Amino acid sequence: MIETRRHIRSIALASLLLASTTILSGCLVVAAAGAGAGTYAYVTGELSSVEQANVDKVWKATQEAVKELQFTVKEQSKDALQGRLVAEQADKTDITIKVERETDTLTKVRIRVGVFGDEATSRLIMDKIKSNI
Repeated sequence: MIETRRHIRSIALASLLLASTTILSGCLVVAAAGAGAGTYAYVTGELSSVEQANVDKVWKATQEAVKELQFTVKEQSKDALQGRLVAEQADKTDITIKVERETDTLTKVRIRVGVFGDEATSRLIMDKIKSNI
């Protein structure tokens, strides 16, 4: 009888821990998603941010930032939902900037410098884009 109670108590505790972990991880995802526009994330060599502006405004700010930083534009394309700009630094390192419509007033910006990424340069570019919005 005592062994059965211990077994039940262990199962209840394990279930409670599993439920808590699931609930807490869900809260973290919601908190991260609701962190708001302008929050940076640097993951696997790519810096991303969601800006509180429409795609056209962010696209123009991106083009202006690239011009101000004196990068050479190699290619660019844009439609109503997204844009992609590939530029080159003086040392021939490629920079890829993507803007994607999230909503009418939110646009995601993703920046990758080189093959493996360069966080400092990516943040410099993102700051320039933000200052032009």
